[in-house]
Amino acid sequence: MNIENNEVKSLNFIEEIIEHDNETGKHNKRVLTRFPPEPNGFLHIGHAKSICLNFGLGKKYSGATNLRFDDTNPTTEKVDYVNSIQNDVRWLGFEWDGEVKYASDYFENLYTCAQTLIKKGLAYVDFSSPDDIAKQKGTPTQAGTGNAYRETSAEENLSLFEKMRKGEFKDGECVLRAKIDMASPNMLLRDPVIYRIKRAHHHRTGDNWCIYPMYDFAHPISDALEGITHSICTLEFEPHRPFYEWLLAELGLYNSQQIEFARLNLTYTVMSKRKMLKLVEKQLVNSWDDPRMPTISGMRRRGYTAKAIRDFAVAVGISKRESMLDVSLLEHFIREDLNKISKRVMAVIDPIKVVISNYETGKTELLPAENNPEDSNAGHRELSFSNTIFIEREDFNENPPKGYFKLTPNGYVRLKHAYIIKCEELIKDENGNLVEIRASYVENSKSGSDTSGLKVKGVIHWVDANNYHPVQINWYDRLLTIENAADIPEDEEFTDYINPNSLKTITAWGEKSLADAKAGEHFQFMRKGYFCVDTESAAAAPIFNLTVELKDSWAKELKKQS
Repeated sequence: MNIENNEVKSLNFIEEIIEHDNETGKHNKRVLTRFPPEPNGFLHIGHAKSICLNFGLGKKYSGATNLRFDDTNPTTEKVDYVNSIQNDVRWLGFEWDGEVKYASDYFENLYTCAQTLIKKGLAYVDFSSPDDIAKQKGTPTQAGTGNAYRETSAEENLSLFEKMRKGEFKDGECVLRAKIDMASPNMLLRDPVIYRIKRAHHHRTGDNWCIYPMYDFAHPISDALEGITHSICTLEFEPHRPFYEWLLAELGLYNSQQIEFARLNLTYTVMSKRKMLKLVEKQLVNSWDDPRMPTISGMRRRGYTAKAIRDFAVAVGISKRESMLDVSLLEHFIREDLNKISKRVMAVIDPIKVVISNYETGKTELLPAENNPEDSNAGHRELSFSNTIFIEREDFNENPPKGYFKLTPNGYVRLKHAYIIKCEELIKDENGNLVEIRASYVENSKSGSDTSGLKVKGVIHWVDANNYHPVQINWYDRLLTIENAADIPEDEEFTDYINPNSLKTITAWGEKSLADAKAGEHFQFMRKGYFCVDTESAAAAPIFNLTVELKDSWAKELKKQS
């Protein structure tokens, strides 16, 4: 794979299947995929990989992709989740075919399919308790045992199933099970539950139904009704495929094809909607779109770009083997895109005052600065310069080590877009702490027209102390303190591994132009990192979210691979 240009030189295994299907005329050389999220939370980076895969295949093979919500569990579903999912898909740059679809569109069809199975003697109403059903299924090494309900006649089961629909039984009193094989080596074929009673208001069908199909029942039938050609799932659904195929065959429906691929796993990242919900409910984060969250909404608010996420999805590829990827690989692609589109500005986070004694007091000079050297159309801006500036405290060292090229006693350094200065004197308080640096500037050393002849290696950023804008920053770090959440012992709570320093709120001294920053606008604070104006902050007081720091541990490695 050429990662730098995102050019795939060889087909992944799903593309190989599709191309073989097209060559043999299967599905009439048609490609229709689907993305079937359950509206029980916000989408995360793992879903982004699936979105890019499904919609990407539809586009590559001149086909299409359906967006179909798996809304078969009304107790966990919300309209807010439905809306956020649609926004995320569109933000990533994709559009689904036709209208949004829902499993609830097919509730009547699903009910009829269940009746068909009952008539064929392939489904029955079971009044056993959940514990008894679990015991009857046996173990992976021991066959299950059928119960008396398994032998109920088709006529009686049809009547009982109709009573389930009419609400004549209590929640949990009975279920409808498929009748397959209680001795199957695949535990999921040992008479799986396909309908349960659940009196809950549905966000689309209201109170019309009190029985709801299980996902394993609704999924293949919905695929078939829509004519999905390639139903792409993550690997945990591989054991479910035999039921998928059995169901379509017994019902005589369109032969949609389920294909499984390895899900995305990232270090230091929560990849479970259940765990993310717990973070929100326990107020360990502020919301589903908290920029620390790996949700697409959170990443968007933090400043991640859709293009970078798409490029990352292409780079990691599609495989059948589970693996753990370093989250810094994702951050590499974020930097790659932000480097091209972000306006360069200067902001000082830990300031030390520098007074330039030979520069006229009260004078302000405007110096030109390019907005983005990677973009010839980005233009320039003007920086104010006076006799008092702020520099980063870390950019001065009284006892510099070998190879230190920043400001030192009696040493020279270049101010970015400005002059060369020399450290002349240090002002300290009664405790010996440095509070001010006195310096001089080299008059004919202005950046872009330097005739001083001085050869200075170090360049540092700065801000005019007489004309700056206070910048509020949300500085983010890893949400988890453990690399792999799967390594957390079963007797420990994953929330105990939340990084207490995942968010720090600080104030920086920035260029005056930052007062006009707009929500969602991207910046590179020179020598610090990439930042994005929080979309939830007030226009009068923009807050800058740290998107990613500048250090990139993957850049050289990826160039070697390309």
